[in-house]
Amino acid sequence: MTTHFITAEIELQSSPRALEEAIIQTLQQQGEPLRWAITAIDSERQTAQVEAVVVTKSGQAS
Repeated sequence: MTTHFITAEIELQSSPRALEEAIIQTLQQQGEPLRWAITAIDSERQTAQVEAVVVTKSGQAS
């Protein structure tokens, strides 16, 4: 298993729960999220900057 630090830009959603689901779904495309945090909000573009640590199996592309 390998850990990776990644950043992602997620469109803001209509509710906190919908935003959390969108973040997790996006992060799972890169691996299994260990932890994540919203580090910035761009109110003009309506996006959230997310930083995360994900785990991938050895040899799995990230």
